[in-house]
Amino acid sequence: MPHVAYFALGGTISMSGVQDGGVVSRLTGADLVESLGDVPIDVRVHDVRKVPGGSLTFADVLDAVDAASTAVADGAAGVVLTQGTDTIEETAFLIDSVWPHDAPFVITGAMRNPTLAGPDGPANLLAALQVAGSPHARGRGALVAFADEIHTARHVRKSHSSSPGTFGSPDLGPIGHVLEGTPRFLAGVAPRTPVTGWTRETLEQTKVALYTVTLDDDGLLLAGPDHSHQGLVLAGFGVGHVPARLVPELAQISEVMPVVFTSRTGAGATASSTYGGPGSERDLLARGIIGGGFLHPYKARVLLRLLVAAGASRAEIAAQFAALG
Repeated sequence: MPHVAYFALGGTISMSGVQDGGVVSRLTGADLVESLGDVPIDVRVHDVRKVPGGSLTFADVLDAVDAASTAVADGAAGVVLTQGTDTIEETAFLIDSVWPHDAPFVITGAMRNPTLAGPDGPANLLAALQVAGSPHARGRGALVAFADEIHTARHVRKSHSSSPGTFGSPDLGPIGHVLEGTPRFLAGVAPRTPVTGWTRETLEQTKVALYTVTLDDDGLLLAGPDHSHQGLVLAGFGVGHVPARLVPELAQISEVMPVVFTSRTGAGATASSTYGGPGSERDLLARGIIGGGFLHPYKARVLLRLLVAAGASRAEIAAQFAALG
């Protein structure tokens, strides 16, 4: 009988005990599944480790991906991962970038821990298990199931610090909903080709910085990334603009590493041909800086790190970003 492999990685969904006045992770994956009562799904639980979402690393996520791949090889129809919500939009995109299987990989968590009235973890976990076990979810890569909505990894964003309805996809909206225990898909996105060519060793050695431009930016923090990093993502104004005073420094950095400009707004894509003048998208592109398109800063950093670790050329990096819109 097909089963769903469930990997528990800590986070708010697993918090019950109190330490120094605050809740900490205590519940196991088995505890969380047991809290659901009778579930008409064969769930096989794997407790990975208990790590707060903000402390997760690429290595932690890739360990979970490797274990999930083994589970799929052993017959799992789908995979569920629970974790802290702080980094779900990044971990989901990382998983989507490397997941080679048709079996769905569904990520979820909770905003209200089990010590509070109305915790959302059980409902989110049940929905994630139902999505992972659905044949209609196959071939869709990594998905995020939250508040009975289904989001694609490449578009989902955390938009509120505390609301149970924090996850949304501003550029697309949810591609489906879970209703009466059944995942119903209303839209889809083209499947991604996994990023290959990187190794754990090259990934560990690759550092990619993220710089958010601000009003009257002095640019002092830009001094030095070319010595300490191998890539840079810019979170620019609007459709990808930066202050004119930063352009000389960015041009120098771009000579020694790939630089990608994105929008800090949270929705929408970077432009390519509308505005002119120093710091505009036309100016940045002319200097060899790569447009991030619809890929927002946090996800752009994930993709750029993978590509640099894989030894991709600038043309190949630009093509990868262009493929995502």
